[in-house]
Amino acid sequence: MDGYYAWMIVATAFVLMMTTPALALFYGGMSRAKSVLNMMMMSFVSMGVVGIVYYLWGWSMSFGTDGTDFFANPFTLFGLKDVEWSSFIGVSFQMTFAVITAALISGALADRVKISAWIVFIVFWVTLCYFPIAHMVWGGGFIAEHWAPQDYAGGTVVHINAGISALVLVLIIGRRAGFGKEPIRPHNLPLTLTGAGLLWMGWYGFNVGSIVFAPDASIEDQMSQFMSETGTTFVNTTIATMAAMLAWLLVEWITLGKATSLGAASGIVAGLVAITPSCGAVTLVGAIVIGAVAGALCALAVGLKFKFAYDDSLDVVGVHLVGGITGSLLIGLVSSASAPGGIDGLFYGGGLASLGNQVMGVLVTVVWTGVITVILGLAIKYTIGWRIADEAESDGIDADQHGETAYDIAAGTGVLA
Repeated sequence: MDGYYAWMIVATAFVLMMTTPALALFYGGMSRAKSVLNMMMMSFVSMGVVGIVYYLWGWSMSFGTDGTDFFANPFTLFGLKDVEWSSFIGVSFQMTFAVITAALISGALADRVKISAWIVFIVFWVTLCYFPIAHMVWGGGFIAEHWAPQDYAGGTVVHINAGISALVLVLIIGRRAGFGKEPIRPHNLPLTLTGAGLLWMGWYGFNVGSIVFAPDASIEDQMSQFMSETGTTFVNTTIATMAAMLAWLLVEWITLGKATSLGAASGIVAGLVAITPSCGAVTLVGAIVIGAVAGALCALAVGLKFKFAYDDSLDVVGVHLVGGITGSLLIGLVSSASAPGGIDGLFYGGGLASLGNQVMGVLVTVVWTGVITVILGLAIKYTIGWRIADEAESDGIDADQHGETAYDIAAGTGVLA
């Protein structure tokens, strides 16, 4: 299986790229000019902080051999103690998932959060939210033991996890100055489109690299599974993303009369999010359905922040929470046993059992992470505090938190906002 290990090295590098530079560019372009460095720095800081935490106790908590139904013992494999060198690439692959999940949350908090508060939050968040959910879904813990929902590459573990935390935090931290009263526009859409393209590329590592072999499978069986699942997940990831982008643009064309570049970029991410849990479990037609439904629903969902006045700055809730829930639940309808990693859902004669399992996986993730994020968010709010000063927010978080600005504007020509 030398080819498999070579592919996993590539897949790990692809997923690492998804955070930096891909997500950093995607979010950075959507931010205002006075906030772009801070937005990108939140992704880079997530890489450093979460990566170290994962190697120290994250792997042990997620996939360790002892502990509880909710998380494994963080000390059993602390610092990868007793983990074979040959397993390090698998550990690193999972590390990249933890990194990007934490970084995804940052998009909801643009313009107003101290970098010190962000660092403290992500250390506790991955420890108390990400690692336990990973253990419960992928590590044989509570969710897997009771309902065994299908989650090929992270619908619950990554996207719903990040999305519900983003919603909780924006409610605790509050809105940006001027939200709903003045336009707050992306400052550089070419950066966002570049980031979206890199995310799409990196997502093949995310989805196609998530194949898991049975412990007692022969080399021949592993090779057969590898060939069938990687082909299926690659094609499903591709076509669902295409469908989601077109569906998002169609919704824009119907509601706004225009198809925007930001809509194309957001539709791409919505499709990638939605197909993540089901990429190995559906047929080609099922992948198109999931992508199209998610693209349309997410396009409609991003506008809810104005209706309900919660400041989800860069649409993390609208894309990742709504897209993650959509993709996770649709498995119960369109999953097919003819796909290499699937079982028959409702539309394929499998009854309601699969849908019920998916619903429970979503609910447990939302409740566990939602409650813990409330506690963490309030603890930080009433200790070190989340927000920068009002004046600093007005002048720009880049200068306040990093002593830098992204663009050198000549005197007298105005200031990019």
